[in-house]
Amino acid sequence: MPGMDENLLNDVVAAALKAGADAAEAVGAERRSLSVTVRLGDLEEVEREESRDLGLRVFVGRRQATVSGSDISPEARAKLVERAVAMAKLAPEDPYAGLADPDALARGDLPDLDLYDPAEPTAAELEDRARAAEAAARAQPRVTNTDGASGAWSSSRWTIVTSGGFTGVHRASGFSIGASAIAGDEGGMETGYDGRSARWQADLPAPETLGAEAGRRAAARLGARKIASTTAPVIFENRLAASLLSPLIGAIAGPSIARGTSFLKDRLGQPVFAKGIFVTDDPHRPRGLGSSPFDDEGVRNQRRDLIEDGVLTTWLLNSSSARQLGLSTTGHASRGLAGPPGVSPTNLTLRPGEKDLSALMKDAGSGLLVTSMFGPSLNGNTGDWSVGCSGFWFEGGELAYPVSEITVAGNLIDIYGRLVPGSDLEIRGASNAPSLLVDALAIAGR
Repeated sequence: MPGMDENLLNDVVAAALKAGADAAEAVGAERRSLSVTVRLGDLEEVEREESRDLGLRVFVGRRQATVSGSDISPEARAKLVERAVAMAKLAPEDPYAGLADPDALARGDLPDLDLYDPAEPTAAELEDRARAAEAAARAQPRVTNTDGASGAWSSSRWTIVTSGGFTGVHRASGFSIGASAIAGDEGGMETGYDGRSARWQADLPAPETLGAEAGRRAAARLGARKIASTTAPVIFENRLAASLLSPLIGAIAGPSIARGTSFLKDRLGQPVFAKGIFVTDDPHRPRGLGSSPFDDEGVRNQRRDLIEDGVLTTWLLNSSSARQLGLSTTGHASRGLAGPPGVSPTNLTLRPGEKDLSALMKDAGSGLLVTSMFGPSLNGNTGDWSVGCSGFWFEGGELAYPVSEITVAGNLIDIYGRLVPGSDLEIRGASNAPSLLVDALAIAGR
């Protein structure tokens, strides 16, 4: 399919200015993807997608509007421009609206982040990977069924052109394999999943490894018990420990700070975590799932320690929230095609500590190892947090038995202040952490 070139986006920006906009920004998003699902050895689904979408944001004074569409014919583009400018003229004034300041833009040579692998697997190759993963899951002892396995590939291209003179192109590819196993015995059934995504095909683990791990995880959960409510040490396993960082990101996002709705709004420059804790955001990690050479407003981005030796160092800002707070953007603007930019991190990492998981369990003595979390609930103003969990009870530093249907709760300011990171950091996604121990948390059981 023909690419959405910069000339087309330049034409759209020029047309918007001609139609009465004072400034404009056009974004083109192109995506191709293929995914294959198998279940119990049979091909279940093949999905192909090809899409080209155009987004336009225009400013009339301090009023702005955003429109998007997937028809990029000249007639449709003309209507899109007309509609955007008409909407902007009717929009309420926003004193902080506007393109990014020119001196913040990413100019000159951009870092090569190695995000694009030109390989395009066929449906048959993806089906083979999915079959291999599922077969390895089904071969595990006590696995009786599966929820299927999948292989997928995607390729995307994102182009941004602004009337301020910025043009940027960002290409990326994605490859993934996942498998879900079901184990059963006279006491019931349990599920287990493993999956991985990577920018480059060669960086994926073998499908057999992922499938076998899904099967082992399902079987290990058999015989799960309910436990009585208690207060005990809790360890969040490395695969899911990074989800403790998502409330942190929401709480230091510029828009939350500007609204005054954050449990960390008075904590900038103060210790939030224990000494020795570092949380880094790095948009320039080679082959990173969250990497990009510039943010979604075309602003220069860079590696930052959001938490440095326990201390909160920065808010995450786009141009609008930076203006509102009297600060400079940090290069964290993030947007789809519709709506003005929000903010988001890129590749988040909580730096590992010295002790492996078994040493953390020995230090804790007895408590809960959380291996699955669902339905988190957060009061953004206070930091009160709770989450449904399942996992394993451990005693004497050793796993004792699986547990299910429990809730873990606490206040995040208290939890963050007492987190102890393990040494088992694995880079699995855009947000990564080692296993994390909290010395005492409320556990609600039966």
